[in-house]
Amino acid sequence: MSHDVANAKVLNTPLSTNRWLGAATLVVAGALQTLTFSPFQLWWLGPVSVLLILLVTVPLAPEKLLRAGWLTGLGLFGSGASWVYVSISEHGNTAIPVAILLTVAFVAGLALFHGLAFWFWGKLAKKSAIRRLILFPAIWILGDWLRGWLLTGFPWLYLGTAHTDGPLAGLAPLAGVHGITFWITATGAALYGGWWLIKHLRPVAAGVTLVIVLTPWLIAPAMNRIDWTELSTEATTFAAMQGNIAQQIKWDPEFLKDQIVTYLGMTEGHWDTDLILWPETAIPIPQDQAGTIIEHISSELGDNSTLITGIPWYGFSDRLEDFTYHNSIIAIGNGDGMYHKQKLVPFGEYVPLQSVLRGLIGFFDLPMSSFSQGPAWQDPLTANGIKIMPFICYEVAYPDFVAFNARGSDLLLTISNDGWFGDSIGPLQHLQIARMRALETGRYMLRGTNNGVTAIINHRGELTETIPQFERATLTGEVYTATGSTPYMQTGSWPVLTLAFILIVFVRERIIPPVSASGS
Repeated sequence: MSHDVANAKVLNTPLSTNRWLGAATLVVAGALQTLTFSPFQLWWLGPVSVLLILLVTVPLAPEKLLRAGWLTGLGLFGSGASWVYVSISEHGNTAIPVAILLTVAFVAGLALFHGLAFWFWGKLAKKSAIRRLILFPAIWILGDWLRGWLLTGFPWLYLGTAHTDGPLAGLAPLAGVHGITFWITATGAALYGGWWLIKHLRPVAAGVTLVIVLTPWLIAPAMNRIDWTELSTEATTFAAMQGNIAQQIKWDPEFLKDQIVTYLGMTEGHWDTDLILWPETAIPIPQDQAGTIIEHISSELGDNSTLITGIPWYGFSDRLEDFTYHNSIIAIGNGDGMYHKQKLVPFGEYVPLQSVLRGLIGFFDLPMSSFSQGPAWQDPLTANGIKIMPFICYEVAYPDFVAFNARGSDLLLTISNDGWFGDSIGPLQHLQIARMRALETGRYMLRGTNNGVTAIINHRGELTETIPQFERATLTGEVYTATGSTPYMQTGSWPVLTLAFILIVFVRERIIPPVSASGS
């Protein structure tokens, strides 16, 4: 009994008293969260997962919670992010045993964020089951935020992202993905609390608790029809080319001409389209060597047409005081601007401690893994007077980064090359993340990729046009610019983070004493 939360034996279940059953439950609960995202989209498993986690962890002694959180993270990232193996093994020229080891290390390292969050949860809540339930959503949100920030961040697999197709989607323009995650975890905590209250013959209190927590689930679907931004009445014609270039030849000089000819050929018949999009590094040579290609594109474009394409940039950077490479995107034709990627992927676009790691294994020597970070607060691209805020690949996963940069823009655009991850679930998760950014900002998101999924996403996060994965095809459609801002664009995640801190300050021992979970 000394190892359990004080006077909480009535909360114990086989999940919390059997060590191995509890551990297995936590791993499964973490894995269930992966099923809430694309391509599975079982969003309702979010609160179920949280309830299972609480059934195991609420009765545990604080010192056991680090391990419990780590096991939860292991289930989540082991099932939802192990697609990094594809890029390490297949495209990183890394031996299978080493690739497996690196993937395991990646998953185990990410799981530590959950472990540390749960450890902090135990330190704050101590032995009060009531404080644990109140604090759980706050701790989960702060753990997510820290994971999305520390060491460039991994802002992936946030529970709220599952609600691009779920009933809480209407909260996205108000509170963003973290606000939705907060309510999912609060729902799981309320379900636990309702079970506890019913067990102790407090049905009225249980009913009130459940009504409060279920109200947003009932109201949010109607809120999703609110237009927080105003769309133009005049459509912009749009075309995007999905070249489906094999990753193995992407950076091979012998295939450079073939790649350019492929995209030029796909664009035939679309040169007069208002906005044309090629994917990330569709032109696989630096802009200082691509003058002839850029001039040819300019000569083919109609008077009111703009082509936007990914292209590496090389030159002298006054900011860095050195020659450097950037992963960039450029507007050609009746437009202007170049954007340098700010959020770089570790090991994919730069190598931490490269003086030590370069050359050890093939994965640390991937093509174009020496990019430099672009400057903050770059201006949007322009196309026929339209302001377009671009995001390259991984950048679209950062909710606050996208929301703040979207201010003053008319359209959002993201380009990517998800060929690094083969036919895994990673690219489909990536598409869903882009949909959440459209929801949060009330703007169309145009997505151009090498091998899918190329798409037009409207201001409600809905897919209006798509090209299936692994097909060479051209997408055409119409898009609409937007003016105004959603509340989330103005505040970002600070309101929900502030709420989390308020809960931590409020739910202190001298305010809520360590009463028995049985209410005695």
